Amino acid sequence: MPVLALPVGLALCSALANAASSVLQRRAAAVDTPAEPGGPGTLLRGLRRLLRRPDWLAGVALLMLSAVMQGWALAVGSLSLVQPLLATELLFTLIVGGLVFRRRPGGRTWLAFVALAVGLAVFLLSAAPRPGRDDATSRAWLMAGGVACAVVLLLVLAARTVRGPARAALLGLASAVSFATTAALLKESVGRLRLGPGVMFSHWSPYATAAVGLVAFLLLQSALGAGSLAASQPALTLGDALTSVALGWALFEESVQLGLRMIPEAIGIVLIGAGSIGLANTLSAGRGWDAPAEPDGSEVRTRRE
Repeated sequence: MPVLALPVGLALCSALANAASSVLQRRAAAVDTPAEPGGPGTLLRGLRRLLRRPDWLAGVALLMLSAVMQGWALAVGSLSLVQPLLATELLFTLIVGGLVFRRRPGGRTWLAFVALAVGLAVFLLSAAPRPGRDDATSRAWLMAGGVACAVVLLLVLAARTVRGPARAALLGLASAVSFATTAALLKESVGRLRLGPGVMFSHWSPYATAAVGLVAFLLLQSALGAGSLAASQPALTLGDALTSVALGWALFEESVQLGLRMIPEAIGIVLIGAGSIGLANTLSAGRGWDAPAEPDGSEVRTRRE
């Protein structure tokens, strides 16, 4: 139990820090968004304004802290354990957002909370991920990395043939595969840190982590622009978790329980998907959910409005 407690605690803290970062940066942007034409000059002026806002700077600091804790969690735990736990960011986003923006989740939102939390617990307890190697062989990376790249490319090409929710879902899944691959590369990097920073930074994995992470981020932005969170978030949440389990097995020789345990595992996956859809609907529905509120409960109108 103590062996699992550290990676689980670090993964949950990473998800909480990332959620708090998103909420604080959204709060700063919502209050300080000017009604000006777009362009490079506008972006630079907006960035300068944000740099003077303590809540935005705190959000950036929390984002960096989240990355550190995720790397630490991957260093001491398995990829197939840590990555599914990061789905709790949706839960934390609504909790922290509710406190910051003074919005109380409704009954359906609480049901989605419970579905996602129970789904994660059922899946992880049934799968019982077991750690394997700290680093992967070059052959394993060539095979698994090649498959991951091919899957992402096929999903992006398929997304170009459709519009609306289908496109958002396909791009969300491509982003999920990319994020899972980024996490696997991060695990490879921190696994070499025990040999010293010089050994780690002389290896290719830290630079591949940055490159694939950028691709994942850009794909996520495309998914969010193609459709609502309700379309992209379930594919992102489930795709990241399941791809991480597959990469953990292929790269680091991690294992999960199969056989009859696949029944509760499937139930857990369905609950995670249902909870993700419910929470994504809450996050994307209702104008002003993430707008700051006045002391009397009314919404603050941004400069854009």
